[in-house]
Amino acid sequence: MKIGNRIFDENKTYIMGILNVTPDSFYDGGRFVKREAFIRQAETMAEQGADIIDIGGESTRPGYTETGEAEELSRVLPAVEEIRKRLDIPISVDTVKPKVAEEALKAGASMINDTSSLKDPGLSAVIAESGVPVCLMHNRREPVTDEGTAYLKGFTGELQDLLMRAQDAGIRREQIILDPGIGFAKTQEQNLTLLANPDILSAFSLPLLLGASRKSVIDHVLRLPVEERLEGTLAVSALAALSGYMFVRVHDVKENRRVIDMIAGIRAFKV
Repeated sequence: MKIGNRIFDENKTYIMGILNVTPDSFYDGGRFVKREAFIRQAETMAEQGADIIDIGGESTRPGYTETGEAEELSRVLPAVEEIRKRLDIPISVDTVKPKVAEEALKAGASMINDTSSLKDPGLSAVIAESGVPVCLMHNRREPVTDEGTAYLKGFTGELQDLLMRAQDAGIRREQIILDPGIGFAKTQEQNLTLLANPDILSAFSLPLLLGASRKSVIDHVLRLPVEERLEGTLAVSALAALSGYMFVRVHDVKENRRVIDMIAGIRAFKV
């Protein structure tokens, strides 16, 4: 898969560094809003081994307040433009708004990260017309109470419906990366079921992205506040790499880079 000017090997696991230019994201809200801060953080992530930088201008944490289009544009575009000028690294933009996606691509972004499951047909049209890679995340409108095998069956059907909507909108299969949507309209038991059963996703034969960095599913197991969830995140990233995920989306690039590289170093000697 080509993202920007870089080719990504489907047999490797890559690091997507999270850069939230928001005041209210659940972990790093407010830390990278100012120009100097987001430039410095982007440069740090690139130095630490990020393969992609994912810029978000609207928080999607539980109970978030929707950001208006103009406000999201005012956050995202300066970040894309400044980072594009300084770094030769693919930039993804985490948005559900067609105008934000369109303008971000013009400013130098190379990928769209959609957490809405193509809720807005206008976003589908922008993605189809641009031809850029897109991460499509599973996100139900309302949660369900199913568990275990029943939940996985419904989840699979919903992903099939999502891929059909993408196809009908003109989005080519080779553009698509799938994300199971850990933490989105799911119970913690459902989140863990998805993490424990990666074959459900690999059956789609598409690149996969896992975004579980410091999320509450880690608190559910370890009973730790967000500031203390690094080790839990690293465990999930290791699981993703061993399960064939192509991307992990994380806050802590350096530590996750070391985990992914260690796993790759071991697997190189598999006979």
